[in-house]
Amino acid sequence: MQEIRINTEYIKLDAFLKWTGVASLGSEAKIYILEEMVKVNGEICTQRGKKLRSGDIVEFEGETYKIV
Repeated sequence: MQEIRINTEYIKLDAFLKWTGVASLGSEAKIYILEEMVKVNGEICTQRGKKLRSGDIVEFEGETYKIV
């Protein structure tokens, strides 16, 4: 599990995917989310604007990221 540090109260899911390098473009992140390829806290998430906060866990293609 990779720990990803954010310096704000929250980060939106699509921005998080770009921040971690999972997606190089916002449109790429949007596709991953809409095709139900991303899980947040163990559940598939289709909300691009989902606010992720410290302690949340994001899963994508076998990789796990914890927000700290």
